[in-house]
Amino acid sequence: MKTEEINALREAPIGVFDSGVGGLTVVREIMRQIPNEKIVYFGDTARVPYGNKSKETVTRYSRQIVRFLQTKQVKAIVVACNTASAFALDEIEKEIDIPIIGVVRPGAKVAAEATRNGRVGVIGTAGTVGSNIYSTYIKQIKPNAEVTSKACPLFVPLVEEGLWQDPVTDEIAMRYLSELIDIGIDTLILGCTHYPLIRSTVGRIMGEHVTLVNPAYETARELKELLMEKGLFNPIPPQLGTNKYQFFVSDGADRFMQFANSIIKYGILSTKIINIEEF
Repeated sequence: MKTEEINALREAPIGVFDSGVGGLTVVREIMRQIPNEKIVYFGDTARVPYGNKSKETVTRYSRQIVRFLQTKQVKAIVVACNTASAFALDEIEKEIDIPIIGVVRPGAKVAAEATRNGRVGVIGTAGTVGSNIYSTYIKQIKPNAEVTSKACPLFVPLVEEGLWQDPVTDEIAMRYLSELIDIGIDTLILGCTHYPLIRSTVGRIMGEHVTLVNPAYETARELKELLMEKGLFNPIPPQLGTNKYQFFVSDGADRFMQFANSIIKYGILSTKIINIEEF
């Protein structure tokens, strides 16, 4: 491969997708940890949530989004959605010829290494919890681990309403987390990309002795390693004036931008609506 082709490949963007806005926590970590990389983000805001949909439906949606991201000549794809990572990643990985990673494996790996008493908790959507995907990965690394999963469906709407530090969120969190406290877990995976936004609430309720694992952070770390390994890491900042970050959604661009700008301090000036059913 010629030098020009290698440089062009390195300068290509990373595709990131989620069922809605939660994957922006992954984008935020990628921006922090590998700041030279361009990003194309797609949030499936018209069809959110994925957590209560079937494996077949989530896989179909994910295939459409991957096809859209490929039209943007992305060099790698991050599935920034726990449910899509659980249901669709393995199949899509076989179908495309660019690197693709999800948020589940990086989080599971760190949790398996972090636990001291072997008791790991996972909180997530009904889809992620029902798939047992975190438990499967953790036990591959630590076979004697006891993994207890808890669906926390109200966390997502609370986060999207901006109630990150609110008595209502405290009350709901206490109800959800009490059984995990009772069984004495020492490590808790925030198994939904919305949950890092209420990390302080969860941490306060669980106590200092419980290690919180943020898969968004771990996924950005793993992405950096993958790009270096494949020779795709971009060491040079994009030229001034380059459209470094592009955002697309399937509905509600204004609401998306408002939420995005509360998470990412970069300043998202535009978001385009895409008819994802065309892909």
